[in-house]
Amino acid sequence: MDAQMKRGFLEACVLASIRTEDSYGYRILRSVPDVLGLTESTLYPLLKRLEAAGHLTVRSVEHNGRLRKYYRITSEGRARLDEFVDEWDDVQAIYRFIRGEEARGDA
Repeated sequence: MDAQMKRGFLEACVLASIRTEDSYGYRILRSVPDVLGLTESTLYPLLKRLEAAGHLTVRSVEHNGRLRKYYRITSEGRARLDEFVDEWDDVQAIYRFIRGEEARGDA
């Protein structure tokens, strides 16, 4: 899969994985579809980018004597996730065009 396309899907999947409850890195890693190949080395920089963009917040909680970071989606993150879903029709139209199933409408 193209790296840019994969990045967009990864961002959306990470946000989707925390949309209903706060979560921590390992749980997020396990919840994202395997086909995307998410690893710890790509997850944590992605979480930092999403935090910097205001799409999630982070809090630390002690767990078994160690600090565990929990991530929570923000209203901006929910809006970004909604945008991703709203763009799905456009993505499908592009996919159909590439497969030769749909001609351009401005001929």
